[in-house]
Amino acid sequence: MKPDLLVRGRRVVTPEGVRPAAIHVRAGRIERVAPLDEPLPAGARGIDAGDSVVMPGVVDTHVHVNEPGRTEWEGFATATRAAAAGGVTTLVDMPLNSIPATTTREALYEKLAAADGQCHVDVGFWGGVVPGNAMEIAGLLAAGALGCKAFLVPSGVDEFAHVGEADLRRALPELARQGAVLLAHAELPGPIDAAAGVWEGAGAAELRQYDRWLRSRPAAAEVAAIALLIRLARETGCRVHVVHLATPAALPILRSARAENLPITVETCPHYLTFCAEEIADGAVEHKCAPPIRSRSDREALWAALRAGEIDLVASDHSPSPPERKAVASGDFRAAWGGIASLQLALPAVWTGARARGFSICDLAGWMSAAPARLAGIAARKGAIATW
Repeated sequence: MKPDLLVRGRRVVTPEGVRPAAIHVRAGRIERVAPLDEPLPAGARGIDAGDSVVMPGVVDTHVHVNEPGRTEWEGFATATRAAAAGGVTTLVDMPLNSIPATTTREALYEKLAAADGQCHVDVGFWGGVVPGNAMEIAGLLAAGALGCKAFLVPSGVDEFAHVGEADLRRALPELARQGAVLLAHAELPGPIDAAAGVWEGAGAAELRQYDRWLRSRPAAAEVAAIALLIRLARETGCRVHVVHLATPAALPILRSARAENLPITVETCPHYLTFCAEEIADGAVEHKCAPPIRSRSDREALWAALRAGEIDLVASDHSPSPPERKAVASGDFRAAWGGIASLQLALPAVWTGARARGFSICDLAGWMSAAPARLAGIAARKGAIATW
């Protein structure tokens, strides 16, 4: 069959490296990656990229679209347009922030109906693990969920309660039976509760201090949660993915888990690789997220972990909200919504930092295209410029 599109470029990012190539596409699928000088077939449209990079579309596996229920925060139409503008050709929507949360098969069907006809890029969906819904997991997966997400601390919305160890012990064996992955917001309440005193007696000026927000979410909360997840992965055999790692303090136990060949993967996010606590001004609540953006040395350690292959991928954790929810007027870090909107900017932000540190475009494609596609179980058709 002849292609209907031929994309030529001298810098095509393939699994084998960057090389000149002509990409044959038919009905939206890559049929062949051929030599650059292959002639344009009759009737096919041609695109000559010249010396511009041609890389796989970004697969962003951590996006909070928020529709239905909180569409004024973000909806499928706006989120997927932003994705397309930022080079994201596939995103996977998180199960919380929408109403209803995606914790049952019926709720997933509502989300599918809300997305119908609105999407400018491909969209997948994670289901959710909340207290008491272990019996819903099989139905969620059968209905098309790519895996399930859980919070180990309060999520910030009432519709998506956080789980404890007992809940995970019920859910993980079912996920393991289904061959599905658990994505986990890895912070435990204990260390956070112990740090709550940083807010005591804080007036308006103190509530604007970024350092107080940072101290209220200590690295120990991440480390303890990841240690629990490693132990449960060892006991159940369930695949576990740690989302938005912010602290390198957890890397030694993750390294040990990999040495055991436990099914553990981990991501970090553009904001942890771009910003640092020392540069965040008081009142700059647009930087509030959980876990928080940590120190400059922590940021550089995350880059080093990417270089060493100890962090598998980079995903945006795009989590927008209206300005009033972000407490922009007051700059109050305790009151502000914890989320950063970065879907459109994730690719250039990460590439800016990566290039400055000597990484290649192949590294970028690995972190933001190939590895996320593997996590979501769609690597047979996404994440690489290759024949499908």
